[in-house]
Amino acid sequence: MKILILGAGAVGLSVAAKLSKYAEVFAVCRDRCSTSIENEGFFLTGIWGEENVRFPCGSVPPKETWDYIIISTKAAATREICEQYNHLFGEAEVVSLQNGIGNEEIIAEYTDHVLGAMIITGFEWKADNAVFVSVDGGETVFGRFPGGTDIKADILADIFKKSGMRASSTDNIRGVIWSKALYSCSLNPLGAIMECPYGELLKEPAWNIITSIVQEAFEVSCAENVVLVQKTAGEYLEFLRTKKIPPTAAHFCSMYQDVTAGRKTEVDHINGAIVMLGRKHKISTPVNETIVNLTHFKEELSCR
Repeated sequence: MKILILGAGAVGLSVAAKLSKYAEVFAVCRDRCSTSIENEGFFLTGIWGEENVRFPCGSVPPKETWDYIIISTKAAATREICEQYNHLFGEAEVVSLQNGIGNEEIIAEYTDHVLGAMIITGFEWKADNAVFVSVDGGETVFGRFPGGTDIKADILADIFKKSGMRASSTDNIRGVIWSKALYSCSLNPLGAIMECPYGELLKEPAWNIITSIVQEAFEVSCAENVVLVQKTAGEYLEFLRTKKIPPTAAHFCSMYQDVTAGRKTEVDHINGAIVMLGRKHKISTPVNETIVNLTHFKEELSCR
């Protein structure tokens, strides 16, 4: 099994480290990361265990044939990654292991072999060659995009499990991706703006905002014909409150890590995607639009 990981940051490098024991892996990453990994190895700590792993990585991928190509970059770079590396796609299954809505649709412009994925694990940089895995919010899920059962998704889920990462496959990956998007648009920007862990967002003032975010996003998902497990916004909110937030209550989100580091967030591809699709269907999304603007304001303040 040969797996290429493109745009490997904290997520991609951590996944590469785990997969490298059972597959031939190459991670395309920043030079400073690959230099540190080549010199000292990659240090993985946290709930996935503590280990030092060496695996091939660098800024230029080998010209080989791959079974799977995993894109793990920020959503804003999806098209750039596809433009730069689509000559390597060939017959490989190209997998979006990313946040946000719309990544798979972009990848599908470059290949007919698209697998969607949803990962809900927390990763924190500790050094250029060190990542702390802080929280595990559920299985990583794979599926043929936009839907349907698929042996290639089953195989990838199996190798993730063999490598020590919880995983499964589904015939409704689009619904799974949207469920994660509702989770992200509810919690990530508020956690970043208010600089607090997820558990604090259960307090009434924050929960009132989350309720409006989810109600808008759920209406948009219905207009997009997305099939979610929860049939109403109220059902999803109860699922979020009782099942998803408690295991991740102490987690500081990736958007918080981005703004504190002076980086741009992915809010345009999460809440911003809800706003864009709302306009497409003539659905009003004022709370999500306000969240997008507040997050960009927070970015500007942090970049000073």
